[in-house]
Amino acid sequence: MTDSAERFAGFAELYDRARPKPPAEIVELVRQWVGVEDPDVVDLGAGTGGATLLWDRAIAVEPSADMRELAHQRLDPARFQVVDGTAEATGLPAGCADVVTASQALHWFDPDTAFPEIARILRPGGVFAAFDCDWPPAVDWEVDAGWAEFEEHLRGVEHGPDLQPPKAKSEHVERLRASGLFEHVTEICLHAKESGDARRLYELALSQSGSMALRKAGYSDEQIGLDKLHEVANRRLPVVKTWWWTYRVRLAVTSR
Repeated sequence: MTDSAERFAGFAELYDRARPKPPAEIVELVRQWVGVEDPDVVDLGAGTGGATLLWDRAIAVEPSADMRELAHQRLDPARFQVVDGTAEATGLPAGCADVVTASQALHWFDPDTAFPEIARILRPGGVFAAFDCDWPPAVDWEVDAGWAEFEEHLRGVEHGPDLQPPKAKSEHVERLRASGLFEHVTEICLHAKESGDARRLYELALSQSGSMALRKAGYSDEQIGLDKLHEVANRRLPVVKTWWWTYRVRLAVTSR
């Protein structure tokens, strides 16, 4: 089974620098759904704490020591707690959360053990919110085409289960419903706007789990397909431009 903590070890700073930050509207949406203005929040697979920081206070659960170190640096200890744990074994007490979140992380969870753990730590009527962005951001048509070519090349180079996340993002809603642990499950889209140049696009592509696994295995930019994408980005994004992101938010509500 592919392990996300091992996969991203040594890349925490690049990951933090390149990855997008979720839109603040997620907090407004989830607060409305849970009906609690100041909810107790647990962020699973919190990484460097970028999504945890959306909340006024929260517990960030992260298995990677590299990621936790950056989260400790970023998050005010008066408002946030950073703990070593996984979605499958948080180490938290039952019924401790009104909201559980997972940003860019649910595809790494084992649903057979993570979903019962999420339901266990949620209070009745609590909300599990899992959100991911669609890759790549909308920036430029040639960049978009170059990214599609890069991903096709990457899929051709990747081989074996150790280079792939264990679960497909497209099946999140189906798996949540099939678990029988949630009274209602749905998916909506939100949008976010950021900015970046060619260097950030290159680092964003490198921050993908497949790229990282191949780089650790000794593959070069040319073998991974990053060289061609970087060439397109250098030509089309020599200066900072607006990036448009789409976020898919899966909402699962426990029974009251």
